[in-house]
Amino acid sequence: MATEPRHPVTKQRTLIERRRELQALDAAFRELRRTTDGVPRARRRGLLAFSGPAGLGKTALLTEARDRAAARGFTVLSGRGGEKEQGSAFRVVRQVVQPSLARMEGPELRAFLGSWYDVMAAVLGLEAQGPAPDPTGVREGLDWVMTRLTMKKAPVVLFLDDLHWADAESLSWLVSFASRVDDLPLLIVVAYRPDELPPEARELRALAGDHGERPHGLAHLTADGVARIIRKEIGAAAEDVFCKECWSATGGSPFEAVELAFGLAERRLTGTVSDLPAMRELAAAIKGPGLIERLEGLGTATVRFAHTAAVLGSPFSPRLAATIAVLGDEATAEATQQLRAARILSEGHGPEGELEFVHPLIATTIYRSIRTGFRAGLHNAAAEAVLTAGYGATAAARHLLEVPCEGSPETVACLREAAREYLRAGATESARRLLTRALQEPPQPEDRAAVLHELACATFLIEPTATVRYLREALAEPDVDPDLRASVVYRLTTALAHTDRLAEAVTVAAEEAKQATNPRVKLRMQADQFVWSTMRADDPDSPARSRRLARLAEQLPGRSLEERYILGLRAWDAVLRGEPRQTALAYAEKSLRGGMSWTDENRGFEVPLSVALVFMYGDRPRRAEELFEKGIAECAGKGWHGSHLAFGQTIAGYVRYHRGCLAEAEDLVREGLRTADKVDGVVAARWYGVSVLIQTLLARGRVVEARALADEHHFGDMTPNAVIYPDPRTVYAELLLAEGRHAEAAPLLSSVGDWLDKRGWRNPAWCPWQLHLASALAPTAPDRAAGHARDAVKRARDFGAASAVGQALHTLAEVTGGPAALDLYAEAVDHLEQSPAAYELARAQVGHGAALSRHGRLQEAADRLYRGLEGAVHCGAEALAARARAQLSASGMRPLPLRYAQADTLTAQERRTAELTVQGHSAAVVAKELRLTEQGVRHLLSSVYRKIGTDAVGLAGFLQA
Repeated sequence: MATEPRHPVTKQRTLIERRRELQALDAAFRELRRTTDGVPRARRRGLLAFSGPAGLGKTALLTEARDRAAARGFTVLSGRGGEKEQGSAFRVVRQVVQPSLARMEGPELRAFLGSWYDVMAAVLGLEAQGPAPDPTGVREGLDWVMTRLTMKKAPVVLFLDDLHWADAESLSWLVSFASRVDDLPLLIVVAYRPDELPPEARELRALAGDHGERPHGLAHLTADGVARIIRKEIGAAAEDVFCKECWSATGGSPFEAVELAFGLAERRLTGTVSDLPAMRELAAAIKGPGLIERLEGLGTATVRFAHTAAVLGSPFSPRLAATIAVLGDEATAEATQQLRAARILSEGHGPEGELEFVHPLIATTIYRSIRTGFRAGLHNAAAEAVLTAGYGATAAARHLLEVPCEGSPETVACLREAAREYLRAGATESARRLLTRALQEPPQPEDRAAVLHELACATFLIEPTATVRYLREALAEPDVDPDLRASVVYRLTTALAHTDRLAEAVTVAAEEAKQATNPRVKLRMQADQFVWSTMRADDPDSPARSRRLARLAEQLPGRSLEERYILGLRAWDAVLRGEPRQTALAYAEKSLRGGMSWTDENRGFEVPLSVALVFMYGDRPRRAEELFEKGIAECAGKGWHGSHLAFGQTIAGYVRYHRGCLAEAEDLVREGLRTADKVDGVVAARWYGVSVLIQTLLARGRVVEARALADEHHFGDMTPNAVIYPDPRTVYAELLLAEGRHAEAAPLLSSVGDWLDKRGWRNPAWCPWQLHLASALAPTAPDRAAGHARDAVKRARDFGAASAVGQALHTLAEVTGGPAALDLYAEAVDHLEQSPAAYELARAQVGHGAALSRHGRLQEAADRLYRGLEGAVHCGAEALAARARAQLSASGMRPLPLRYAQADTLTAQERRTAELTVQGHSAAVVAKELRLTEQGVRHLLSSVYRKIGTDAVGLAGFLQA
């Protein structure tokens, strides 16, 4: 029986010649302490990084740092990468946070995580029931958890060892989070091997430099440093020549020097020249072939136990290792004692008496020495043992990845279950790896389509081209379940659309609709076909498609979700074509009666989003806002903080823009753009956001800022291959007009108009290209300008939204000029007063006032200009307000103080006016009841429409609600 090893070398010995590193740590600790004294200071050391090849004492340095941090009263959190666990998603994250969470009872834990519980449960290794969050949601959730943990336990030091072996998901989060540690009472200390650091983690080097500290590269020990370690163990009499040879044999590696010192002491060598052969023998046995020879001398059972330990990885349960190695209790105890005596294993930390390798170099050497076939067998046995012991599918799956393919249904089932767990945690890359292996196993023929579908779901965000390939293979499988086939088709058409292959997406959906025998599935396929046809910029059959959609929608009562999606598409198509808005609104309301989710993974959010916009274009923006608020909350609640949330925020800003709440619109759109910027790759929501932000900035008079934004995003070069609203080309033309570049705007707008007219999309409320073209042509071709404006007025009247009619009449008045324009201005104001479009009303009022002033009707002009000025100020339209003031001044009038404070709450008089109007009373009766003029009643109602975000038709519904 081997003897127990002597007490390990003290930390101070292993930290010989590490004064510079310890000083950096102490300085960072002092700064951290000052973050909690209530005095704000700039920090230099929020992140410390130590790097060096294997064996240079990184772990020993972090161990000493942990002790020093704990001695100062800091909360210490720790995590460590593992060579065999790099594929285990969020393993390092869980090491960091699980010990703190484990000390919380159920109610306390739920209170601590709050609304993030369902989103983050799977990521943190808790019981999860919610849907899979997207990668952005995972990052933000982990940020929130770590921030909350830090503030609860401040000040905190987070130690991350062997970062080069950390799983990709933990690394991705850490790189994102580390840039924000300066704002927290938190210090992050990492250690890694620089040559093995994954590319995604190398940004940490730059971050460390940003925090005032370049990564500290650990140096090899000098000959004097090695001599101090040797003499401490075997005595001060060790000869200089002997110590110098020890330095040469170890290469100045602290790990090898310490192990050699132990071996010399156990052999009772004194360090003379005659001891050199024995010293070299001991040095050779520390790693590589010498280590394996030393291990094999400990006996077969001990070797088998060590091999199993290397397969399991550090730390490991000795009970589990014994089960895999088929060793009894006595044999296990003996093997453990021998391996500890040989300084191969040491005590770990954990509830099951875990063991770990003394150094990762030892584990790597032993693992690589196992014969390939035997190693695969050990991994297979480990997978079975891990599942039996209740560690779960993900723990078993990493072992199955090392086992040859054998067509095992059990292996496929385990890999699929593990992949589902990873998908619930938003770890798509890890799920992809497991499902790729499951496909190679291979699965049973009847399961192949399902595995391909799951693999496509895992690759959708990271490799959409591969997603298309997998889904086409799934469709080619025989006898696919109808519901599975419908899901495959939806994901295939979505992937094709997201890879700029909209025509293929339409074709796939159309073919599936023809083949479907189940009426519900057939409707589902038709809905997908209509969705992608509508988005397709080069749709060759738009009018005919609209007619087919209209005929189909007429027959549907809206009982099923498939029917409601068709009805929602019909509503949106009616808006595009400029059909009467009551038709569009009726279909929109009908589509919503049974509910429509924004986060249905098998349907997308395009239809719910379009339905919400139907209400905005139909002068019911408050209803649109309610739907957007619900959709945004749904996305946030499920951890979808990427492109879905970005769309919701951006287009919610667009609704506020239409209502004339320009400052709020700008804030919402900028928030949406910030969300979009967190998403990898090109995000369509970014184009939407830039379009709406340019429009908002122009409305606020900030033309230079709008130009800079357009140039930053190369907006003038964009030719969309999908339908985007607002159309970016029209928005860019609007920018050109604001800059006075009418000649450049006109041909661009003409091309947009030709394209839309061919599709039968004639609604100026949706795309006011004719209004902008009229403005562009007015200086050089006034007759053509007036013709376009008159046609836009007709189209707006056909649609029937007061805001659209008023805006078109305003443009017609501007391009007409002269006395004839006055009646047009008045009519425009009258229509806009009956709409919720506050900014357009203010524009028309200022325009009308300026025209009246030019014709000498100063009293009427003053009223219009005052009201326009008030509206412009409350909308946040600074340039329009300045124009109103200038016009008042030029006419010899002084601006009066604003007469009311803007608020969404109705005054008592406004509410009573609205109630009497809804009851059917005429303006004259209402005026008499409230002792007002009829004009005063109209002004009150106009204020009501703008405040509550609806028109006269929607007023009754609002008051009932």
